[in-house]
Amino acid sequence: MGNEAYIIKGHLCYSRDADTIEVVENGSLVVENGVCRGVFETVPARYAQLPVHDYGDRLVVPGMTDLHVHAPQFSFRGLGMDLELLEWLNTYTFPEESKYRELSYAERAYGSFADHLLHSTTTRACIFATIHVPATLLLMRKLDALGLCTYVGKVNMNRNSPDYLRETSTRQAIRDTELWLSQLEGLRHTRPILTPRFIPSCTDDLMYALHDLREQYSLPVQSHLSENLGEIAWVRELCPRAKFYGQAYDQFGLFGGDHKCIMAHCVHSDEREQELMLKNGVFIAHSPESNMNLASGVAPVNQFLERGLHVGLATDVAGGSHESMLRAMMHAIQASKLRWRLLDQTVAPLSFERAFYLATMGGGAFFGSVGTFREGWAADAVVLDDANLDHPQDLSVRARLERMTYLADERSIAAKYVEGRKIL
Repeated sequence: MGNEAYIIKGHLCYSRDADTIEVVENGSLVVENGVCRGVFETVPARYAQLPVHDYGDRLVVPGMTDLHVHAPQFSFRGLGMDLELLEWLNTYTFPEESKYRELSYAERAYGSFADHLLHSTTTRACIFATIHVPATLLLMRKLDALGLCTYVGKVNMNRNSPDYLRETSTRQAIRDTELWLSQLEGLRHTRPILTPRFIPSCTDDLMYALHDLREQYSLPVQSHLSENLGEIAWVRELCPRAKFYGQAYDQFGLFGGDHKCIMAHCVHSDEREQELMLKNGVFIAHSPESNMNLASGVAPVNQFLERGLHVGLATDVAGGSHESMLRAMMHAIQASKLRWRLLDQTVAPLSFERAFYLATMGGGAFFGSVGTFREGWAADAVVLDDANLDHPQDLSVRARLERMTYLADERSIAAKYVEGRKIL
């Protein structure tokens, strides 16, 4: 964490809760030892001598958390969006991910991914790599050097995938995973997360073995859940003892409870699955653009929030076409409105306040006290400049923030802080 104390000055915008965005115009955020010490309209005398990072008329928001993104897929974002999930995996994803066996290719591709992530509103992310140990370590070191706080997972998959992208046995999969875990010394901001790709790609004995590794190394878990109807039917065949998809993970001890766990998508999670996620504290990574692009559907996000489930927002590149969490907010609102209008009017569409919450506090909670400017919380902040988005009338700060969700891009990122460290 940054050890210095200073003040970030600008129009501060942050969630108080899921339904309230606090706006402090010309406010001062006091940062000390990497955490927030308070938001003030007038700086108290005890902080009056601190240096000031004055951003004038710009907006200052909490750093955003991308709860689910595939780094090796960044290179083919925007391709194959006319396909459904399983066909898309076989046509685009698996051939591309196989290229990461070559470290020279991984160097170029992961360099591009890391650079784009740096120049976005994302300060924290949970990331899938590939099955390849050297390339996964390379990605982790690149992200760590940039100062981003991330979880990165070496993927496990030993069935129902092409020969060129399959771990040959459970023994080899576990050996490689342990090799990866043994080479993480020196990383300060990037941590490992256990990553079975999804139930269809992992045999039962591999899942049991991953459970043992999880306990041995005290690791969190990330995977996919109830994304696509064809996938759900496939899991029903592969795991006949499980009454629903989430129970298939739970029977192996890889579904929260005594460990942190993220499940991406949950588009078609039924009542039983939602109840188990609530009981076990499983985080849902809502990936709206990906779910639309791959014809999976739209998750009932407001229903999740009303039930008290942990929910964050995700880009899910390359199912999603862009690394921007601002666009993810936009897509979450749009998708929820279509779901409400066309499918189920019992689940209200997302408000802008809730979309902002998902991108900041909702996903940030996976990392702890992250995602808002409360006292004692991590000082992750992004400075947004909308000077190039001309407008003929005066707008409130809140309106400017909402507008940037739809119109801003990486050129609007003026500065970026992670745990008090200015990284951009």
